[in-house]
Amino acid sequence: MSQHDWLEKDFYKVLGVAKDADEKEITKKYRKLARKYHPDANSGDEKAEEKFKSISAAYDIVGDSDKRKEYDEMRRLGPAGGFGGFNPGAGAGAGRTMNFDNLDLGDLLGGVFGRGGAGQGGRGPQQRANPATKGDDLESRLHLSFEDAVNGVTTSVHVISDAPCTTCSGSGAKPGTKPATCSRCGGRGVLDENQGMFSLSQPCPQCGGRGKIITDKCGTCRGTGLERKTRQVKLRVPAGVKNGQKIRLKGRGGPGRHGGPHGDLFVIIDVAPHKVFGRKGKHLTVDVPVSFSQAVLGDKIKVPTLDGKTVTLKMPAGTPSGKTFRVKGRGVTTKSSTGDLLVTVDVVVPSSLTDEQRQAVEALDLALGRPAAPSTPPNGSPNPSHASKDSEAS
Repeated sequence: MSQHDWLEKDFYKVLGVAKDADEKEITKKYRKLARKYHPDANSGDEKAEEKFKSISAAYDIVGDSDKRKEYDEMRRLGPAGGFGGFNPGAGAGAGRTMNFDNLDLGDLLGGVFGRGGAGQGGRGPQQRANPATKGDDLESRLHLSFEDAVNGVTTSVHVISDAPCTTCSGSGAKPGTKPATCSRCGGRGVLDENQGMFSLSQPCPQCGGRGKIITDKCGTCRGTGLERKTRQVKLRVPAGVKNGQKIRLKGRGGPGRHGGPHGDLFVIIDVAPHKVFGRKGKHLTVDVPVSFSQAVLGDKIKVPTLDGKTVTLKMPAGTPSGKTFRVKGRGVTTKSSTGDLLVTVDVVVPSSLTDEQRQAVEALDLALGRPAAPSTPPNGSPNPSHASKDSEAS
């Protein structure tokens, strides 16, 4: 890669973020791209591997606040100061030149490309080509009963993910052997490319930037140092979780790369419906059937609660079907508040009557007085106000 290519490399464009993006946005975008192009998810795909290296290199710069400042400064000074066309022998009229009197290029580029300062000649200890990266974030689903979601529960979830190989302890080498130091890069994982006054670095093609070469691979993980495992992760589900809610378990996700921290585990909650109760936020709901006479005359009715007990609700005379009553403090209890139990009465209309029951209903109908039918104007058209009401009801 030429000097011009490195100086003009747009790491923001590689990650697909704006130049003024904050650290949180940059990290989120990097993780998304890293999961997509990671070699473990694209076995044998060289293009994906190259893309992953490019993404990692870009994040190594703009994901670090100090390196990002140096990188931004280099790009700011480059076009204006003649980085792309510096010619120390050209006259003032030959084009724009850069004043190097107060600028230490070794310090400026050293942090960007993981190099030592000018006093080290750019050849001292440097950062590895493959930086430590956080492990993948994982997701798992947890199915809960309605009661467990309301009351909270301690349980566990099954997670299938990469883990350090138990055979080789994550080294990737066959037991009894060790990875050999790469002869081409001397174990640094990068190679220097001299470009006149600059000395740039690129990942070592022989070891892929790892600094080590496994000559005798582990038979279990085939040299990757990782194996797929099923593990159980214990968690405490708080009272009042909702269907579809995510619980984050920090550090319980996939293992980090090159000494990086583990990712996070996100547990998605699936709540099974209840045969009797429903839920509206922190409130529980229940429908209670009542007879016509109870609704007309009023009554004290027994209402079930989620804990298996009952409460007595006083229903006033003339209660219409669909009326909802509130029983305080019988809903979902969380650390911050307690909901209520919303009781909706449903007046049951019998589908069939005995002769005696029919006579009683007809007598009641006669005693109450059946409502008069809507009046009809002389021209035969319905009363406009009644027509409007019928339309709204339909």
